[in-house]
Amino acid sequence: MTTTKLKICYVDMCNGLTNQAGRCFRRLIDGLKAKAVAKNPGLEFDFVHVQPRNLGELPDRTADLFLSSGGPGSPYDGYEDPWCTGYRSFLDWAVERNQKDPQRAPQILAVCHSFELATIHFEVAQVAMRPSGRKFGVMPAYVTPEAIDHVLFKPFGERLFVWEHRFWEAVHLDEKRLKELNGKVLARESRPGRIDKGQSLLAFDFAPGIMGTQFHPEADRQGLMAWVYSPEHAGEFKKAYGEPLYQRMLKTLEDPSRVARTFAIFVPSWLHDRFDAWAQQRGLNPVGPPEQDLNEFFGDKAANG
Repeated sequence: MTTTKLKICYVDMCNGLTNQAGRCFRRLIDGLKAKAVAKNPGLEFDFVHVQPRNLGELPDRTADLFLSSGGPGSPYDGYEDPWCTGYRSFLDWAVERNQKDPQRAPQILAVCHSFELATIHFEVAQVAMRPSGRKFGVMPAYVTPEAIDHVLFKPFGERLFVWEHRFWEAVHLDEKRLKELNGKVLARESRPGRIDKGQSLLAFDFAPGIMGTQFHPEADRQGLMAWVYSPEHAGEFKKAYGEPLYQRMLKTLEDPSRVARTFAIFVPSWLHDRFDAWAQQRGLNPVGPPEQDLNEFFGDKAANG
């Protein structure tokens, strides 16, 4: 029987705290749903929301696609607790499934806290606190030569602009281990061969079926404006980087070639590409690459700007 239901699992690592990530990811999933159903009338979407850190809920292994979020605190807190050992077992299960049946295996996108957990678990790099403290704001991420033709990074050329908010960083790549997993580095904090902006590894293909980013590709204007205009956060940013850079960041948020473009392309490319692979196995119509609809980022400007 042809499967006509796609199940997407949102793995919420925010530890019960109010956040923007869930809303942003749901917007992007709804965008895929609208396009997929238009091409495949009768197709059903099943959305599952689990919260490992605060509720002990583990990812639903019957799902097809998994979006695993960022969250507060150290990636080492609770690392040996049942929720985290269960999550890491889930990562191993996904690798095994992709080795045995790559056409029908689950696909995972791990962001920020989830990225850090995967980096530690797969031992592809060290995860350490940033010596200069928290990094936050709109920053460039530099595409590695290995990722120039990657489906998610190809539209951006040598760099993309992303939202970062982190105390931790992945450093000291273990190239041998990454090669054993058939993974590769996709983006870095500095241009290839340099460390002038920092030495963090910002994105991996950890293994077939599991990709991760240290940055937040799901961030939209509504969420970012709520953050940067918060007196507390604005004060922290100005103290760390100065008033001129704060004003530059506000202008950057209005630039359609920067974070708006990342929001319009990055996660949608992942969702569309994974959906099309899934649909091909079930005789369904693909949706193709996403359109660069920047209005999706700026659409709430009148109400919130």
